[in-house]
Amino acid sequence: MTIALHRVIAADLRQRIRGGTIAVGEALPSEARLCEEFATSRGPVRQALATLREEGLIGVGQGKRAVVLDAVPAQPFETFLSFTRRAEITGHEPGQQLQEIALRRPEPAVAAALGIDLDEKVVQLLRLRLLDGRPAMLERMTYVEAVGRPLLDADLDAGSIYALLIDRGVDLHSARHTFDAVAADALDARLLEVPEGAPLLRERRLTTDSTGTPIEWSDDRYRPDIATVTVTNTRSTRTAAL
Repeated sequence: MTIALHRVIAADLRQRIRGGTIAVGEALPSEARLCEEFATSRGPVRQALATLREEGLIGVGQGKRAVVLDAVPAQPFETFLSFTRRAEITGHEPGQQLQEIALRRPEPAVAAALGIDLDEKVVQLLRLRLLDGRPAMLERMTYVEAVGRPLLDADLDAGSIYALLIDRGVDLHSARHTFDAVAADALDARLLEVPEGAPLLRERRLTTDSTGTPIEWSDDRYRPDIATVTVTNTRSTRTAAL
């Protein structure tokens, strides 16, 4: 498969920024220089720069040349849900190893989070996520049966579950993320290759459809030497002054 040139240019510049070759506050090469470097017209270069601006990595400096604002791309809704997409925009190679998937009755806390009865069935899976071949995160995901049942027959080592669900028309509308620190249990330690009791960054996520109905509950645990979380807040211009 041929990768579009603007994606190649964006990935190259993203890697330079992430690696510190172009530091925060420094200007990117001019459009003319990038056109020469990548042997292309201004169209793909400008499209690549627009992508980096959308990610919050660059802005326009006083001299009209793009300057680096941050080394960590911002994460819009779809990338914040998808580990695969987050890995790709930060210049890493994502991977996954399914450990278990089953149709079963949920634990009381999970049933409460999803707003379902204890005797209803859910699809639960345990999947190890990799970055550049290294263990990075352990997913414990629970889906209401209607959403999760197609996953039972899918190849979940092939890529993003969210991409698969979206392709199937699942209404992934909103997600609430809660972050805290937990000690690695025996399963975490074995799969993430850390000592038992080691601190992990935990993300608990409740995903709802456009009607506000819960469809997924997830408990994801990241190795803290690999994971980073960036939150950007923007004040609305409509906010009244107090």
